[in-house]
Amino acid sequence: MSLVLVRIDNRLIHGQVLEAWVPFVHADCLVVANDEIAGNTLKKMMMQASVPSRMRVEIGSVEDTVKLLTSAELSHYRVLLLFGTTSDAVRAFRAGLGYDRLNLGNMHADKGKARYSCTLFLNAADLDNLELLEQAGVKITSRCIPADGDRPWRKLIPAKGGSHGI
Repeated sequence: MSLVLVRIDNRLIHGQVLEAWVPFVHADCLVVANDEIAGNTLKKMMMQASVPSRMRVEIGSVEDTVKLLTSAELSHYRVLLLFGTTSDAVRAFRAGLGYDRLNLGNMHADKGKARYSCTLFLNAADLDNLELLEQAGVKITSRCIPADGDRPWRKLIPAKGGSHGI
């Protein structure tokens, strides 16, 4: 299996992923690792139905997804892996899913989150999770669509400010 893109995007499967990222990275398999979606039959079916039939799609819990991706089952696929949160990405990494690059796509505003770009709203836990992954050797960049340039996530974080202090 080849992980051609590992992305955090709380929308998971949506038009931007299907129309821009899939062709850009030549993915033929979409994998969603998110406990909430895995446990919601209706949302899961809606996401699966939005994917063209020529592509394989797998939606599962973080734990089940790690098992799938570390098995040989997807060995002949170019996989685009989607996480809904930084916590999902850290849990998968700690469970043995190796990846060396992480794309921050869209992480919407929510209570307690600060705006770091037009599409990235992060809280202290998100910053801690990204720090942990970076310290483990994962290169983390922000890139909304392929036409955008990669921006190192640290360049989005003010050197001084906020209570986090990164």
